Amino acid sequence: MGGLKLSAELRAFTARLGHAFADPELLIHALTHGSFSSVTRPDNQRLEFLGDRVLGLVISEALLAADPLAAEGVLAPRYNALVRKETCADVARAIDLGAVLKLGKSEMVSGGRRKEALLGDAMEAVIAAVYLDGGLDAAKALILRLWGDRITTVEADARDPKTALQELVQARGQTPPRYDIIKRDGPDHAPQFTIEARAQSGQTAQAQAGSKRQAEQAAAKALLERLENE
Repeated sequence: MGGLKLSAELRAFTARLGHAFADPELLIHALTHGSFSSVTRPDNQRLEFLGDRVLGLVISEALLAADPLAAEGVLAPRYNALVRKETCADVARAIDLGAVLKLGKSEMVSGGRRKEALLGDAMEAVIAAVYLDGGLDAAKALILRLWGDRITTVEADARDPKTALQELVQARGQTPPRYDIIKRDGPDHAPQFTIEARAQSGQTAQAQAGSKRQAEQAAAKALLERLENE
């Protein structure tokens, strides 16, 4: 298996990744989506499962090292912000992982190379491939390099805006905020949602993103900042 020759495109990707595979088949496996898989070419879901756990271990250790005095209640939201699917997808985009994914025609047509969940899953699968190929030290080096400053600057992203907004309005005796879809633009494979967050007191804020969840979080963050600055 280690004798498999990678294409020029995949060699360029391993350079961006920063890991030379002793067994290139592991990389191929990690990049194979279910829409492209077959009996002889399994998809990357099992590797995604493993990669999620490896990522969690490395990030947990890195957070403890970065702030030796932080309590569990402080570390948990930082951890969640660093391992969530959106962050994995951001890292995947930074190394253009989408360009080398092996997708079936249906996923290619529907914009699979840009889908957040698909990119996040594949990033976790690639982490597992590096772990199986080079061991924990190799996987740790990869994660610390690719996540980079996110680990030390995570505090700004660690607070879930929707949760924080709900806690704020309820502390003021109000019901939880509403989230309404104001507009949906773009083709099915690359939609853009405009969401309005509305507090019972009447204040509102709008935000746009490529998924309803992201747009809701962004709208919640904008409304939270508005309410806190009253």
